[in-house]
Amino acid sequence: MTKYTIERLGLYGDGIAAGPVFAPMTLPGEVVTGTLDGNTLKDIRIVTPSADRVAPPCRHFKSCGGCHLQHAADPVVANWKTDVVRQALAAHGIETEIRPILTSPAQSRRRATFSAKRTKKGAMAGFHGRASDVVVEIPDCKLLDPPLMAGIGIAEDLALLGTSRKAEIAVTVTTSERGLDVQVSGGKPLDEALRNTLGGFCETSGIARLTWEDEVIAMRIPPIQRFGAAEVCPPPGAFLQATPQGEAALLAAVQEAVAGAKRISDLFAGSGTFTLPLAQNAQMHAVEGEAAMLDALDRGWRMAQGLKTVSHAARDLFRRPLLPDELKRFDAVVLDPPRAGAEAQISELARAGVARIAYVSCNPVTFARDTAQLLQAGYTLDWVQPVDQFRWSSHIELAAQLSRA
Repeated sequence: MTKYTIERLGLYGDGIAAGPVFAPMTLPGEVVTGTLDGNTLKDIRIVTPSADRVAPPCRHFKSCGGCHLQHAADPVVANWKTDVVRQALAAHGIETEIRPILTSPAQSRRRATFSAKRTKKGAMAGFHGRASDVVVEIPDCKLLDPPLMAGIGIAEDLALLGTSRKAEIAVTVTTSERGLDVQVSGGKPLDEALRNTLGGFCETSGIARLTWEDEVIAMRIPPIQRFGAAEVCPPPGAFLQATPQGEAALLAAVQEAVAGAKRISDLFAGSGTFTLPLAQNAQMHAVEGEAAMLDALDRGWRMAQGLKTVSHAARDLFRRPLLPDELKRFDAVVLDPPRAGAEAQISELARAGVARIAYVSCNPVTFARDTAQLLQAGYTLDWVQPVDQFRWSSHIELAAQLSRA
């Protein structure tokens, strides 16, 4: 049987041998065998293990598709993720200080989407198996915050109440300061009987809010998230950083990047993750495409004490980026776009020449592309702070400071 030597980890955490041949759950330096299916190795057997291979902390690792890198020692994962950032920048000829990565602890994820379905004996909920549509139960998950684990039972109950025998629902559960925020998609169409049943379930289960598709069925108590001094009730499904520790790391980097600025615009502001803490010391202008998130931000600001003025505007920054004459009234800009980056807005920022930019990204590749454009316009990339809040996965977050004299 052909032997393969793993040379490196790929962008998604798979081992890669010459060819390329992709070998999931392998590490650089390992010698492996298996059955080649296209360019992917299956039924892998480790002939020579790496010294960096460790016993996965979660007993569900091999069957569950939620994690990819539990077989690797923590320093290996940290170095690999840092190298992904470094290589993305190097592809554009960019060098800068890359700070040590900040990794969220185990059992810290505060949001998860469970797949749930009815069975002959009741219901089951969990994550899909690795490269599979099979639902794998995860009663001992080492990734999720313990209060979030209660969402598994809730997802099972909702499958019994609101789905047909062969259907599968997606149940997104988020922890809040006042209980779980639950949103369901893929369930039965709502009618009066199902609304009444679900409303009663919200009361008896003790969850804070229940949303079915896009309709809020019941809100027993607002599911509050705290952003600085403000308490915010985001709309169902609103973006939220994956872990409190990851959010704190990104916020600290943003605060450092814009320190001393008196007028700041927060672009792709969401419900105020950065806007509201920064309003402690600066006048803020939040721009976001989803009006419902801005409404939540505004309510949180108005109820908080001691914050400076926060204005806001609902605007699609991909189609209608802020223009230079709008940007020039700010001392700094915070930018937190989705994975696609912010190419259109970056072009206007390059023309405006705002003194400082705090760029938060969940995609090193688009971050590097956007940064290259800013460097051509005279900016300096002062430092990059990688943040790993998707522990044991291939996802990478970062925050960076750019400045222009």
